[in-house]
Amino acid sequence: MFVIPGSADGASMIFARREVEALQRMGVNSRTFYLSSRTEPKTLAREWRRLRREISTFNPHLVHAQYGTMTALLTVLATNRPVVTTYRGSDLNPAASRSRLISALGKALSRMAALKTTRIICVSPQLKTRLWWGKGRASVIPSGVDTAIFKPRPKDAARAELGWSPGERIVLFNGRNPRVKRLDLARSAVEHASAMCGKVRLEVLDGTADPALVPTFMNAADCLLLTSDWEGSPTVVQEAMACNLPVVSVDVGDVRERLDGVHPSYIVTRNPQDLGEALAAVMAERVASNGRAAAKSVSTDRTAEQIMSVYKLALKTRQNH
Repeated sequence: MFVIPGSADGASMIFARREVEALQRMGVNSRTFYLSSRTEPKTLAREWRRLRREISTFNPHLVHAQYGTMTALLTVLATNRPVVTTYRGSDLNPAASRSRLISALGKALSRMAALKTTRIICVSPQLKTRLWWGKGRASVIPSGVDTAIFKPRPKDAARAELGWSPGERIVLFNGRNPRVKRLDLARSAVEHASAMCGKVRLEVLDGTADPALVPTFMNAADCLLLTSDWEGSPTVVQEAMACNLPVVSVDVGDVRERLDGVHPSYIVTRNPQDLGEALAAVMAERVASNGRAAAKSVSTDRTAEQIMSVYKLALKTRQNH
């Protein structure tokens, strides 16, 4: 059974839902429990009881919490079956979008859940270092990308679909959490790039676009920009790679590892001028990257195989006890 915070609709945790689909294609018989709240005490008590009923009814071999904080803690408290928890970033990293108290509480809940979790998945090596307990039970498996959905298309056709001008210079930015993703820094970088190469437009994905259109945005843009203070394994980078979209990023999460050998793509400092220069360099070339070849190593099918190995370890651990 998968436990995912939020709902089955929209873009929230869509990467987790795609991971579930990949595991189902491998033959995993599963059911998904969507946790409707992680903060309201009465709702949490009701959801805990509902989760226990769902687990009892479905009778799974193991339960997989797809996020830390209250999602993971509620899961380990709801069952004695083997539990796998995936930590994805803001559940262990600082979260500028929340108060210091709420962020600290979330990290504390994540670490408490790790004490009772059978096996742990961290989406980047950096995230694994933030565990206090359970590092010996932790595997590093990056976020996967569905390469059947995210694939190269002619730029002109993608732009025509979105109504974009063929001659525009367009930088794509994932801005669903503006403070964490550093929208302010992205805007400054684009201003510097515009001063060097002519007008550059920043296209911000704020979570309101239909998820089915995101591959079209990837193929219509000239570059993806990532300026986050903290990340786990940013799925948006893998998606851009799968579409052969060049990436300009700060050194965050596992981006350096993902972009190794990918050209044209740049990892630079958080200085707006350095970011702007890298963007201008991409605009000067205006060519596709070779990212898709590298993205195959983190396709959802490939990461699903690695997750299956973790499941086997979790079941073996329980049998030995």
